[in-house]
Parts: sequence; C-alpha cells; structure tokens
Amino acid sequence: MIKEKLQVGTMELDGRIVMPPLGTYKCTEDGKVTDEILAHYAARAQNPHVSMIITEHSYIALQGKAKARQLSVSSDDDLEGLQKLVTVIHDSGAKAMCQLNHAGSAALSEVSGQQAVAPSPVILPTKPAMGDDTEPAELSQPQIRQIVRWFAEAAVRAVQAGYDAVEIHSAHAYLLNQFYSPLTNKRTDVYGGSLDNRLRIHREVIAAVREAVGTAYPVAIRLGGCDYTEGGSTIEDAVYAAKVFEEAGVDLIDVSGGMCRYTVPGRTEPGYFRDLSEAVKRAVALPVLLTGGVKTRDDAEKLLQEGAADLIGVGRALFKDAAWETAGGAQTQ
Repeated sequence: MIKEKLQVGTMELDGRIVMPPLGTYKCTEDGKVTDEILAHYAARAQNPHVSMIITEHSYIALQGKAKARQLSVSSDDDLEGLQKLVTVIHDSGAKAMCQLNHAGSAALSEVSGQQAVAPSPVILPTKPAMGDDTEPAELSQPQIRQIVRWFAEAAVRAVQAGYDAVEIHSAHAYLLNQFYSPLTNKRTDVYGGSLDNRLRIHREVIAAVREAVGTAYPVAIRLGGCDYTEGGSTIEDAVYAAKVFEEAGVDLIDVSGGMCRYTVPGRTEPGYFRDLSEAVKRAVALPVLLTGGVKTRDDAEKLLQEGAADLIGVGRALFKDAAWETAGGAQTQ
C-alpha cells in the first residue's frame, strides 16, 4: 500500500510515506532559511518513498518562538527563503506542507524577548521541562483573537511561498495543545472548562485560516490527542475533537502526543500512537496520519495493511538517514 495514491482535499499524494516535521534549528537567528536547511530538505525530498514533507514547526509570531534558529513564517520578509525551501522539495516531486505554530508557554523568553503566554498561568508538566519552566502570563481574549489572526496571516504566507498545504500545530505541549489539555487549561471563560470550550480557539483558527486561504487549499491539523497521564486529555477527547475539526473543514488529521510530546511512556513499537489513530480513523472520513517509532518500510506497510492510518510518518529514521530504505543507502533498523 505504500505506493498507493491518496487524495487529501484537492491535493493528490503519490504514496503513503510522509516526512513529519522535526526541528533542525538550522535557520538564521531571526528564522530565515539558510543553505544548510535547504540541503537538509533537498536530500530527504530525493528519497523516492517520500510523497510529502511537512517542514519543521514555524513560528507565526515572535511571541510564539520556541527556540533559537527556529524557522519563521511570521513576516513577509521570510517569503524569499521559504520559496527556495519549497522549490528544493518540489524539485524532487514531493509535496510540501508548512506547519504553523505558536509555542505558548513553551517559548523561551531569552529567545523571544517576551514573557511567555498561555491559556492559564500553569507551568508545563512536560519532562524534561519546556520553555522557562516558570508561570506564563494568562492570555486575554483580545490577545487570543490576535493569535488567531497571526495563524491566518502565516497561512497566507505559506500559500505565497508555494506550499501545497498548511498544518495547524496543536500537539507536543505547544499553545493550541495547551488550550486542549485540561492539565494546562484552567480558564473559567468561554475558552476553558468543557472540551467544547477548550476547542474554541481551534475552531476559530481553522475558520480564520480557511477564510484566508480559500476552500480549495488543503488544511491539516496535528492534534496531541492524548496526554497519556492521569487528569489529562484522553483518546475519547481526541475522537470528539477530530469530529469537530472535520466539521470545521480540515482535510487531514495528523495524530501525535500531547503533554507526553512525541513519546508514550513504556511504548516503543512501530506506530505506538496507533490506539489514537485507529480511534480517530473510525470516527471521521478524513485521511489520518500516524507517526511514532516507524523505522522500516515493513513497519509502515504493516500499519497501513492493518488499517492503523492512511498515511505513515517516518521521522527520526529519515532525519538520521536521507537515503532511508533506498538502494545504496544505509538501512535504518
């Protein structure tokens, strides 16, 4: 099934292997594309198994910058470099998706020059700690509306840069995931409390991005659907959220971890988020992308055959070896 085509909204993928977003932090200090990052993506786009590359999380505003040398989609000044980045991916026939992110309380103040913000003044429960490991400032509703606008403006830049699609990042303990998780969202207004309220900002971001890019442009969302910890978000929450996202107009749901980030304690088998992806896949008619622990083509094929997902992300194996599973390339085991 690996080489079967798949329709994602108006975009057709030539196969079922996707390179998910992994931060290289090879940009300039202000997030501009460098020759180093171009070479990194060009090499991986040349892998014949890769149908699409989701480029590393890109900050939509300085306030939400997670780390030094992170890729930026926050300014029109970024466009020239982003266009070059998309070109080196397209030159090998792969599709390019831009992941839009605001780090929330995971943003380092020494990098952004600002105090970190979040749904609530709660220190992230991640291990190891993310951000400053101090209480962030609680966002006001006008500030939330500004962040929604930033997502839409960043999506427009992705379109202008030539990306084939955008992905809204709500996983791995970043801002939208902080709204989703009851561990970090302690608000008592319309953005907190019930799951519907915790998903309000997601619906607003999706609507704003849709309005900005049009109905035909593919929009995905990456959801850290389960925190895999007591008192956190659950698989049942993820199923409900996926239905909300489908109704809101996304074209693809990319599942991963929440406050546990991209691992599940005690699990290392290929596709270790499959309990999450299978539950979501049963609930929606949209394509579902699964990542986590996939090291070989056989791993990916087995997960596809068993119906764990429609697309399989191969992250760290491709990150370590651009020639993953190709003739003449070292096989990653």
